[in-house]
Amino acid sequence: MQRLAFFDNAKVFFIFLVVFGHLIQPMQGDLISVDALYQWIYIFHIPGFVLMSGYFAKGRSDQSFLVKMMKKLLLPFLLFQVLYSIVPILINTDPWYVALYKPHWSLWFLLSLFCWHLLLIAFKHLSPIKGLMIAFSIGLGIGLVPFIGHEFSISRTFVFFPFFLMGYWMDQTLITYLKEMKFKVVAVLILTILFVVSLVMPVIPDELLFGSASYSAMGIESIGIIARLSLYALAILMVFSVLTLIPTKNYQITAMGPYTLYVYLLHGVIIQFVRELGLLRMNENLDVLALAIIAGAIVMFLSSRYVLIFTQPIIEMNTVWAQKWLKTRSQQQMNYRNHQST
Repeated sequence: MQRLAFFDNAKVFFIFLVVFGHLIQPMQGDLISVDALYQWIYIFHIPGFVLMSGYFAKGRSDQSFLVKMMKKLLLPFLLFQVLYSIVPILINTDPWYVALYKPHWSLWFLLSLFCWHLLLIAFKHLSPIKGLMIAFSIGLGIGLVPFIGHEFSISRTFVFFPFFLMGYWMDQTLITYLKEMKFKVVAVLILTILFVVSLVMPVIPDELLFGSASYSAMGIESIGIIARLSLYALAILMVFSVLTLIPTKNYQITAMGPYTLYVYLLHGVIIQFVRELGLLRMNENLDVLALAIIAGAIVMFLSSRYVLIFTQPIIEMNTVWAQKWLKTRSQQQMNYRNHQST
């Protein structure tokens, strides 16, 4: 139970950072605290979320599993790609434009996740060290391809695949080892120092943090590999520092862990409306706390039972939650009638 609680707590924390990061993204350059937080979060939150996905990967390669992955990942990608194209039209009367080869906003993750499962078919047969060395080498080398970019999420697929593979090979023994108090102290120091560095030098290009562009497109051809290698090192250091501090007990939020994909897919619709309508503004550094509370509320709302009931047919292509709800309602009505008759 502790093992399950730990990983669900970690998934909830990382999805909170995804939502929070997207909330503060338009406000970069306005406040020092936002610039520092944004860089600090984006160094590790995508790698952490990918690592969690790798941990829960099955790694099967039979036809039924691949068909299941297509239904679970590619169909929602197509549906939400259209949905994200509709939102700007409803708000700003922008022209209709859907480019399936260029994922909207956060939808790149679905394409990449499907590709990571495919890559895992080959990489799971390699030793962990050999596989990770190859994966990191490809992640570094893909930036040398001048035309690599957002299309089909190819760049991000290879840039973040090492973290997926790392999660696949990770076991509870490592987590138990990291839970020793001496590592917790070190983890707090690492995260604090890197936040202070981000506060003083929020200079890492967004495209480098996103893993979505070539070195030439970012104008760092001469230092691209070194820059990405340094970012890899920082990300690994911060991800495992965060995991060291994640609690292993069950809390109310722990139950939201299995439904982070719902939050990931649906939060974009909310934030797009918020951005387009200009509903959120920050005037001082403490306003960041208000946005953190809003991000937490979004995560809780999108993990709620009623959201799951109405969106599961789209996201998972089944109605398990609706059937449970109808069964519960039917039982309650039957109990009520029995009570009235007595």
